[in-house]
Amino acid sequence: MLTLDFVPGAPNWIDLGSPDVVAAAEFYGRVLGWEHVPLGPEAGGYGFFQREGRTVAAVGPLSEPGAASAWTVYFATPDAESTARRVTEAGGTVRLEPFDVFTSGRMAQLTDPHGAEFAVWQAGNLLGVDEVSSVGALTWIELHSPVADASSFYGSVLSWDVVTIEGAPGRFFRPAGTGAGRFFGAAVEDSSAYWLPYFEVADPDHAAGASEVLVEPYDLDGVGRIAVLADPFGARFGVMRSVTP
Repeated sequence: MLTLDFVPGAPNWIDLGSPDVVAAAEFYGRVLGWEHVPLGPEAGGYGFFQREGRTVAAVGPLSEPGAASAWTVYFATPDAESTARRVTEAGGTVRLEPFDVFTSGRMAQLTDPHGAEFAVWQAGNLLGVDEVSSVGALTWIELHSPVADASSFYGSVLSWDVVTIEGAPGRFFRPAGTGAGRFFGAAVEDSSAYWLPYFEVADPDHAAGASEVLVEPYDLDGVGRIAVLADPFGARFGVMRSVTP
């Protein structure tokens, strides 16, 4: 499961790029119970999503030419430059070179060899989100890719353990050297490449009723009740009521 122990390779931040930050914030407020906290003009329209005063995600205007609205998952790194070099050496792309975000940390925007976009965060004053694996917070992530072994790229650049589990399809991810309880995501074969975040909710059917539904709510034995949705601008996300949040 996701935890707030942001060891190298663990997911530690997530944000949404949207063409209309205000409308997106209103949507996620209705569906996930989030409050939008703008960071002021100096942040260029960027702001936090909070639940009960704790930051669970962030949102900002689209900054890359031609970019579509989407969620971006960030992974912890002790050295953004070194990770960016490994991405290039492994056949990926550095879309945005490492740079400082005030004193909060250092980040880079990256793309894997098959087209899935992600980012890394080298913590400064800001270690990461304040909450995971609870209602309203990030609880799971999936790598969708048309290439069955796409996860091997991440094993090399982010030092993940990429593991198969008897009786379960696909490959599962955890930070290197951690135990079975630290699995935070999995690979899913798909026709296109992207990262799909899942947020914990009390009622996936209620969330689906307020969103565009890509995958209708269904029960997955031993995992929980799940749905895949899209916001008004097409950004995909999942919701989950976990068996054991």
